[in-house]
Amino acid sequence: MFKKDLSGLPKQKQKLKSSIQRSLRNSLLSTYPLLTPYIEEVLPKKASLEQVKLPDRISLYVVEGGQPLFFQEGGTSVLVPHLRLVHRFPQAFPTIRIDRGAIRFVLSGATLMAPGLTSAGGRLPEPKERSGEPVAEGVPNEGPDEEGHWSRELDKGEPVVVMAEGKEEACAVGILVMGTKEIKDKGKGPVIEEGHFLGDGLWRLNTD
Repeated sequence: MFKKDLSGLPKQKQKLKSSIQRSLRNSLLSTYPLLTPYIEEVLPKKASLEQVKLPDRISLYVVEGGQPLFFQEGGTSVLVPHLRLVHRFPQAFPTIRIDRGAIRFVLSGATLMAPGLTSAGGRLPEPKERSGEPVAEGVPNEGPDEEGHWSRELDKGEPVVVMAEGKEEACAVGILVMGTKEIKDKGKGPVIEEGHFLGDGLWRLNTD
């Protein structure tokens, strides 16, 4: 999606109306409830949010000062976090982990395949009731466990952050083309076909 260099493109920035900004803020919190404690740092109510139009009908949203927050493909309502936002608040997003062997493929923009997640070095979400962890009444059966692992199965079409075996910071983010339960059951097939990864055009784009 962002394999090409975007730095030479003319920047088409547009300040968003406060009503649109509120709507995006609510959508962000609905998609990523664990971001709630940090929302005033991420997107203060009085901050100015700008939309940067990119090729392929992709909109990048940046807060005043040029801090990239999330992007959205045209025709979809899914807000996908920019990796710089993920690195600031790593516990606020659902994650999966690839094994060491898959890292170089992901960082070259290749399709992420299921074996990179189902091997010994990979990791997929494990719901709390299945992991043996008690779930109190009224407490959502999701969120990070004690080690920061996401504990809810994720569905096809949901955004997810990709961690890597042996690395502390996320290396990619994208939309699942197969749910995590199906990945475990099948053990093969594409998981994320196009995503945003470290070093790609979106990562290098200067949004000032």
